[in-house]
Amino acid sequence: MIVLAIIGGATLSVQAALNGRLGSNVGVFKSAFLTFSVGAVVTALLIFFFEPNHSVTLMDVPKWQLLGALCGVPYIVIMVVAVQRIGTAVATVAVIFGQLSMSVLIDNFGWLGNEAISLSTSRICALVCLAIALYFIYSSNKSEVAAA
Repeated sequence: MIVLAIIGGATLSVQAALNGRLGSNVGVFKSAFLTFSVGAVVTALLIFFFEPNHSVTLMDVPKWQLLGALCGVPYIVIMVVAVQRIGTAVATVAVIFGQLSMSVLIDNFGWLGNEAISLSTSRICALVCLAIALYFIYSSNKSEVAAA
């Protein structure tokens, strides 16, 4: 499963780079619209052909669970803009830092119906290491620009 998650992360980096270029050519929101339109069509096909029937429908779940659908829009729009300005690597590491920071909080407090997982020294060290990685990768961008 970890390998699949790594592949998913690599795919997001490619998507960010492609959307960044597309956004600079046609606009941020048109790029985001294309992403969600194609995603909706592909997802509809996957649901039609592969999704088993469930006893609960989208109309039956607690309405707060549907809010996750809104989280994709700011992510795509922010990445389209960020990749153009700071590059794919820095934007991706920054996203991962944001994801890790929020996921540690969600785990620690058991938010959104998740089982609580205590904040540990290892998790704090992981956050610090990622913050250091973000600093160095961002600094290397600035030194590359200065050298050019």
